[in-house]
Amino acid sequence: MNVALETVAGIDEAGRGPLAGPVVAAAVLLGPGQWIEGVRDSKQLSAPQRAVAAGRIRAEALEWALGEASREEIDELNILQATLLAMRRAFAGLLRAPGRVEIDGNRAPGLPGFPGVIETVVGGDRLRPAIAAASILAKVHRDAEMRRLHASYPSYGFDRHKGYPTVGHRAALAALGPCPAHRRSFAPVRAALRAAALSADPLPDGKSPA
Repeated sequence: MNVALETVAGIDEAGRGPLAGPVVAAAVLLGPGQWIEGVRDSKQLSAPQRAVAAGRIRAEALEWALGEASREEIDELNILQATLLAMRRAFAGLLRAPGRVEIDGNRAPGLPGFPGVIETVVGGDRLRPAIAAASILAKVHRDAEMRRLHASYPSYGFDRHKGYPTVGHRAALAALGPCPAHRRSFAPVRAALRAAALSADPLPDGKSPA
């Protein structure tokens, strides 16, 4: 990895809270003082605004890369460690090492071999242009992933809630049980699995519940 001095890489994630799907991270490399028009915290933008901003980021950033951790990795590692893994994968996708890395939140992934400064910034997606850009790319990519999951499992409404525990999602989970995209290590999914197992258990007289 070549070193690009006086540049900054922002890293952010999307998808820690949902009950289904991967967690996605993005790394965006910006030049000194660079700011891309329309870029701010992804949560402050509508979906069409995010799409426009994402196109600008891809065109104007020095570099950008994505990384993700699968549902299986989330269940194996836990959501925090899977998030840090996705961040490491995104950073590894950059061809140039920045002079500085800014990471949203208060936990930084280990970046083996990186010699520069690593700074965690709580609320960084509102405060730092590179982190804001990363938040947009991560959100846009993950939303697209959830729309693809919706095509496979249309009864859950992943295209609408993107896996977050909305009332409608919880109702579908209770009625249908988890699908392969659901995170087994999350409490509402575990509860739905237990309920499904109980409903499938035979009654003492050998009859199955209605």
